[in-house]
Amino acid sequence: MAEDTNYNLKSAKEIGKGSFIIIDGIPCRIVDIETSAPGKHGAAKSRITAIGIFDGSKKTLLLSGHGEVEVPEIKKKRAQVVSITENTAQLMDLENYEIFESVVPEELRGSVKAGAEVEVLETMGRRAITRVVGGG
Repeated sequence: MAEDTNYNLKSAKEIGKGSFIIIDGIPCRIVDIETSAPGKHGAAKSRITAIGIFDGSKKTLLLSGHGEVEVPEIKKKRAQVVSITENTAQLMDLENYEIFESVVPEELRGSVKAGAEVEVLETMGRRAITRVVGGG
C-alpha cells in the first residue's frame, strides 16, 4: 500500500477534544486541550495532548491560539476478521474484499474473534482496529 500523505491545515481554534491531528508525523486523537489567556504582548497559547492512533504514544503540542495544525484525512471502514494469530488479525475489507493484517489493540483482544465485524481507521498508509461492530 502506497503511503497516503493527505492532510489539511486547520486553525487551532477549529479543533476540539476527540479530533485527529498530526504531531511529529504521527496521526493522533486529541484527549485534552488547555488554553492560556493572552498576555500583555502575546497571543493565547494552546497545549494539545493527544494519543497516537497506531502506537498509543502520548504526544504534546504547544502552539499559539491562531496557529495551524495538520489534520489527517481519516477513512472509517468496516472489515470482517478472517483469522487471528497471537495479537494480529487478518481482516477482509467489506467494500473491496481486500485482505490485510492489523494488530489487535490490547483493550480489544478479548472481543475480536474470527467472523466478527470491526471498524478500522485508515490514514497515512496505515490501518488500526478501533472497535468491534458485530460479533462472530
